[in-house]
Amino acid sequence: AAGQLLRSRGIKASSVCVAFASELERSHETCELALASMAGHEQETWSSERIRREWKLNERHYGCVQGRFKNDPDLVKEYGEETLVQWRRSLHGKPPPMDTSHPYYLPPPAPLTESLADCQRRVVSCWEESISNALFDEEDLPVPPDERTIMVVAHANTIRALMAHFDDVEEEQVPNLYVPNSVPILYDFCRATRKPVEEKLESAAGTSHARWMLSPENHHHVRKAISTGGMLTRALFDAMDTTRDGALCRTELEAGIRELLRPDAGPVARDCVVVDVAKKCAFEMSPEEYISYEEFERRTTEAYDEIRFMESLYEDDHEIGAWV
Repeated sequence: AAGQLLRSRGIKASSVCVAFASELERSHETCELALASMAGHEQETWSSERIRREWKLNERHYGCVQGRFKNDPDLVKEYGEETLVQWRRSLHGKPPPMDTSHPYYLPPPAPLTESLADCQRRVVSCWEESISNALFDEEDLPVPPDERTIMVVAHANTIRALMAHFDDVEEEQVPNLYVPNSVPILYDFCRATRKPVEEKLESAAGTSHARWMLSPENHHHVRKAISTGGMLTRALFDAMDTTRDGALCRTELEAGIRELLRPDAGPVARDCVVVDVAKKCAFEMSPEEYISYEEFERRTTEAYDEIRFMESLYEDDHEIGAWV
């Protein structure tokens, strides 16, 4: 579904010079599926030879509890709920290391245990040593650097680490970064500065250049961020509230939308779910109206639900036409 969505928005497999995946099989298989979907009927435009496996993109290592379910009742009895939460959600907490007798033991350079901070360091080194080189410097690739698309298919903690690096997220806020499953997260980079160029939006973890692509298949993942207390609801309000008075007027909302749709913002902003929701909210506001965050939260939820309802009608018509 993610590959089909990318293709529908103009990002085809032929434009992906290099795709990075972890050494875990599920990451490599997902990468292949995404590229095949992005190719559509032009399957000759992609090859698994473009996929590069990087152990530094592997999911975070959980030491002696590697391979066990986080809700395993025996795990809770053994270590306690508070300790398990501290290992998972704090930046520097980590389980005891595994030893060589552990069934999931791997020789170096694989770690024996990791904190979220340890995971972030190795992922950032992968960006600096491998991914950014393919994006900005590598020669003999079929697309020039200014037009390249590099794809990374990895895991929640490793994607979170990359996002934290791109967005300069403070250490204590890294665990708050939301990484939705099956939702493409896009960054547009300037080759000269090697920094993201998208307009930043406020989020629970600070500000972010990330843009998410919404589709009928992945909307339930994004729905969590749009609903009451969701990250994107807060992001929209904080980004548009330029006067910082805790209230939004239609003029502020429209100005914020124009910022997201500037020519130099690139096509990614136009694909972001926040833009569609903001447009609908602005259209329905009167010129003199001011709304609080609570009212904005209610309206964004309604706007999102209505957008999804209209899309579902179109999907039903499209599917019926295909059958006929």
